[in-house]
Amino acid sequence: QVQLVESGGGLVQAGGSLRLSCAASGSGFSITAMGWYRQAPGKQRELVATITRGTSTNYAGPLKGRFTISRDNAKNTVYLQMNSLKPEDTAVYYCYCNAVSSFRVYDYWGQGTQVTVSS
Repeated sequence: QVQLVESGGGLVQAGGSLRLSCAASGSGFSITAMGWYRQAPGKQRELVATITRGTSTNYAGPLKGRFTISRDNAKNTVYLQMNSLKPEDTAVYYCYCNAVSSFRVYDYWGQGTQVTVSS
């Protein structure tokens, strides 16, 4: 079992910045891809960004340039730096990871952290 603990959400004014962190813990697993999704009220969960263990990144198109994903493999931690935040970025942000154990791949999700951007 892998646990993901997110931190860094909160309330910020439009144009501000926030940095989310997500630490994965658990034994017997190798963490491969990590990433962030978000879900706004009344909307489906959507991709924000992903990053492989080799640090290749993928972003939802409109967010590239404002959001930056990074990771520390030694700490099994993924970060999301969010700049120039807009009210439409308001959502619950979920961390996820792929974890490999005994040649099987498992998906794990964090509990979510609220990001609210005021206008």
